[in-house]
Amino acid sequence: MRRGSVRSAGAGGRRGHALVELALVLPLLAFMLIAVFDFGRAFNYSITVATCARNGALYASDSSYASKSGYSSVTEAALKDAGRLSPAPSVSSTNGTDSSGDAYVEVTVTYPFAMISRYPGFSNPLSIRRTVRMRTIHLTPDTS
Repeated sequence: MRRGSVRSAGAGGRRGHALVELALVLPLLAFMLIAVFDFGRAFNYSITVATCARNGALYASDSSYASKSGYSSVTEAALKDAGRLSPAPSVSSTNGTDSSGDAYVEVTVTYPFAMISRYPGFSNPLSIRRTVRMRTIHLTPDTS
């Protein structure tokens, strides 16, 4: 009887198993990496959109700030920090009075965020919208 004629599943077989496992797990890991990257970008852009809404509300709520700021409109003030967002976000503003009789301004900034990949349950582009409401500042006291 010859020795060594029966082949054992040694290192060569283990390498094959590892390759198959890698082929099965690699797409999942790549998807997770892309999802984390997309989430980070969306979070960063939502902070930028919130800052834009805050800038616009500040401009519209304080007439003394508006005259000193150098901006000609709420949209221009709101888009001050949106330089790296392409296309530029849309800005809308409304004025009103709350239930206690105080005047306010509300600025809404909306940005269509394009994700790298499609995810179940999410539309692409994803609409990032932030609204900021501030009371308007009166420069002279109400004498009535």
